[in-house]
Amino acid sequence: QVQLVESGGGLVQPGGSLRLSCAASGSIFSDRAVGWYRQVPGKQREWVAVITRGGATNYADSVKGRFTITRDNAKNTVYLQMNSLVPDDTAVYYCNLGLSWGQGNLVTVSS
Repeated sequence: QVQLVESGGGLVQPGGSLRLSCAASGSIFSDRAVGWYRQVPGKQREWVAVITRGGATNYADSVKGRFTITRDNAKNTVYLQMNSLVPDDTAVYYCNLGLSWGQGNLVTVSS
């Protein structure tokens, strides 16, 4: 099973930006789609964005135009660039590849 390690979360003011990273172990990374999800305590985990092995992307309506997902297959890493952040973006963010999940990374948007 692939191991996923996330980094890059933290506290940011409304309107600010953060970039999350998801580094994967194993050789299957470049052959698979990778997604980002987020979860607020007490609510269901929701899908945020996905990037296919070919680089095609798709986004939830709530983040479209503000978030960008990219991948660097040479580094086995997927990124989520988050711009124009709003308080409703506050959540624990998880990356996903197949049955594997990252450990979760807290993003807090607050003044």
